[in-house]
This record gives sequence, structure tokens and C-alpha cells, in this order.
Amino acid sequence: MDMHVTPAPLVSNPALRLTLFFFLMTALFMATLDNQIVATALPTIVGEFGQMERFGWIGSAYLLATCAVMPLYGKLGDLFGRKYVMLAAVTIFTLGSIACGLAVSMNTLIAARVLQGLGGGGIMVSIFSINADLFEPRERARYQSYSSLVLMASGAVGPVLGGTMSDLFGWRSIFLINIPIGIAVLIGLFFFLPYRRPTRRPTIDYAGALLLAAAVTCVVLLGDGAELFGSLFSLGSLAIVVLGAVCAATWVFVERRAPEPIVPLTLFRNPTFSLMLVISLASGAVGIGMVNYFALYLQTTTGLTPSIAGMLFIMLTGGIVCGSLTAGRLISRSGRYKPFAILSASLTVMSLLIFTQIQPGTPLYIICAIMALHGIGIGFGQQVPIVAVQNIAARGDVGAATGAVTLSRMGGASIAISIYGAIIAAGLARGTTAIPGIEDIEKLTPLVLSTLPEATRQLVAESYTAAFLPLFLTAGGIALIALIAAISLKAVRLPQKVVE
Repeated sequence: MDMHVTPAPLVSNPALRLTLFFFLMTALFMATLDNQIVATALPTIVGEFGQMERFGWIGSAYLLATCAVMPLYGKLGDLFGRKYVMLAAVTIFTLGSIACGLAVSMNTLIAARVLQGLGGGGIMVSIFSINADLFEPRERARYQSYSSLVLMASGAVGPVLGGTMSDLFGWRSIFLINIPIGIAVLIGLFFFLPYRRPTRRPTIDYAGALLLAAAVTCVVLLGDGAELFGSLFSLGSLAIVVLGAVCAATWVFVERRAPEPIVPLTLFRNPTFSLMLVISLASGAVGIGMVNYFALYLQTTTGLTPSIAGMLFIMLTGGIVCGSLTAGRLISRSGRYKPFAILSASLTVMSLLIFTQIQPGTPLYIICAIMALHGIGIGFGQQVPIVAVQNIAARGDVGAATGAVTLSRMGGASIAISIYGAIIAAGLARGTTAIPGIEDIEKLTPLVLSTLPEATRQLVAESYTAAFLPLFLTAGGIALIALIAAISLKAVRLPQKVVE
């Protein structure tokens, strides 16, 4: 195991440390609440702007921008100090929220979501990097598990709030609610977060950042190739593949020679880092990437309203919390994280395979139980990749390593959203020709669906159930890859005490 001298915590006063942690969690709440709210309000937004075919892009645009800037934010924090990088990220996210609330068309909304993502990526990376400055390794695992309480709050409140606020105040209010939260976080962090001056001279690898962003963008665009270019094997898709490969190869060439690389290639010498990237990619795909589709699945196969379907997410997020808090405490106590990576992937594979057996008319309590199992599986492994890479990275590379593993998680989510969307579209195209009175099943919003005759609703539910079967199998396959990677991990123990 690689051992590094760990600096003393950024803040020695326990009360101030908890105050700072509160403001960090408020920022995380803002970012995660945004994703959860949007998931259940999407049908309402589509009802105003139309363009159902661009449903996925409201989520993909945010994730794409988030992925593109994550490594850059991590590196900026290493070079310039995390305080002002975090403040800049919250400011950009808040401005993006204002732009989303003022959007006048689907195109302007997607553009505003990109701006929001440019801030959201910085918020997530900076929070985990600042936690590494605030807490010693084992204590860090416990406190990062507390972020699950934030996920539970946003997961429980978000879907219900999204439907309710859309009904009462219009969908724009779900973005504008971020403004007062963002201002409060900015004030709190400005006054309470100390500035730790980095020990080395700032040198930003702009070429590496641009090339990595371009490569990630190409991967996400390829996932949407069927929608953008008509086929995954079209000339446009092949051009994206070539461009992405060139960008990736050039990025490796540039990183080898950069004095301060965006992602130090020396990190890849430790197999734990590479395996954690695979695990994080898969967890993003089966955790974050599935959220929008769970909402779509519940609303189309059970006939529930957005608000009621959103309430079922409490089971999912409650499971995430239970798993994450349990794993966080046990990792803190034992110093071992490999068993939780294996258990996480195993439970996720199991829950997704059970989902393939669900049929229209299955009692809701069974669906709730499976969603809770899926959540527990995600929760057990949620903080494992970050804790592991922060343990093996040198002090000056903690931000870059955190950025890389967080990028892989969000990249997995972004790619998966595109792949899942293509699977659903293909499944619906095959199985909906015989439904009377339905010209285009994809244009059925929950409100329209509720007005259809019972027999027609049943046919729609059966069509969506059939379309979701290959989606669950695909997600299960991705989780299986994570399980193989977790089994391959070297068994290590986190250091017990900080070295002063």
C-alpha cells in the first residue's frame, strides 16, 4: 500500500469544522435537489416546449458540462487553493439556475443547463476535496457517509417537490429556488472557510483540460449517435469515434509532458486507481443514470401521478442512506473498503435482475422493496472510490484524483442516460404499433396517460415494460463489470491517525 504523510486538518476547531461541513452539505443539497426535481418535472417542461425527442438532453447537457470541467476544478483547487474555486463553482451554478428559470425554449433551457453543469461539476469535486482537507482518512469515510443524509433529503423532497412546485408555481420555480440557497452558501463559505495557500507554483494544463473535455464530449455524443445522426454506424457517428480517439491519444501524449497534468498519469501505476475508475463509472451508470428512467418507468407502468411516483423515490434514497451510513461507519472502524465495493455491486446486480421480472399490476410494495434494495446496493459503495483514491494519491494530487474518479461517475451517468434512451426508443418503436388511438407513445405525458381508457393504459404499460426489459439487463451487465473490478481490488487498510 502506498503511504503518504497526511497534513493536519485545515480547521482544528471542531465547532468551526462542523459549521463548514454544514455549508458544504447545503451546497451538495442544492446540486442534488436540482437533479431530483428536474427528473419528475420533465414531462411538464416537455408539455410546454414540446420536443419530446430531446427529453434526455435536459439531463445529458447538465451531466456533459459537469464531466467536462470536473478534472479542471480538481486541479485548480490543488494549484490555487479550494476556497475560491468552490466559491466560483457555486456562483456559476446559481447564475445557471437563473438562466434555466428564464428559459424561453427547449434550446435555451438546454444551454442554461450546460451553464449550470459548469458550476455543478466544480461543487461536487470541491466538496470532496475540501473534506479531504478537513478530516483525516478514517474520519473522512464517516463524514462522507453523512452526505447520504443530504441525498436522502433531496431524494425524498426533490421528486415530490418537483411535481408539486410545477403544479403550483410553474416548472421555472424549481430552478429559481436555487438562488437563495446559493447566496447563503456563498456567504457562509466566504466567511468560515480558511484559505490554505498551495505549496507549489500554479501552472494550469489548459491543453490537457481541453483535450479531456473534448474526448468526454465525443463519448457522450456517441451515446446519442442514433438520435443525432440516425444510426450508431452512420458517417457522423464514425467521425465522432475517430475524433474522440484522436483527442484521447493526444491527451495522453500531452499529460506525459505537462509539468502539472490535469490527471497525473502516475496515478495509473497503482491498479487500485484504475479499478476505482471502472467501479465509479459503473456506479454512475446504474445509480445516477437510472434516476430519470425510474421516474419514467413508474409513471408509465403503474399509472401513478408525478407526485406519487416521486414519493416512491423515498425508498430508493432511503436505501442509499442506510447503505452509505452503515458502510461509512464500518469503513471508519475497520479501515477496509474492499468488502463494501463487492457487496455494493452484488446487491445492484441482484436488484436489476429482479426488476426484469416485474410486470404491470405488480403490487407497489414489491416495487418499493426492490427500489430499496437497489438503493442499499448503491449506498454501500457510494464513497468507496473517493476514499480509496484519496488514500493512494500524494497530497498535491488529491484534488486531481478526486476529480478523475468523480468525472468517471458522472461520465458513466451521462453515457448511460444516452444508451438507456436509445434502448427505450428502440423498444417502443418495436412494440407499440397495435395500440388503438395512440399515434406516438413517446408523446404521452402522465397527464394525457391518466385520461386514456383503462384498456389502453394497460397496453401502454405492457409496451413500456417490454421496452424496459433490455434496459434493466444492460444495467445489470454494467453492475456485473463493477463486481469483477471490486473482487480484483487489493485488500488495504486506511491509516489510523493523522501525521502531524
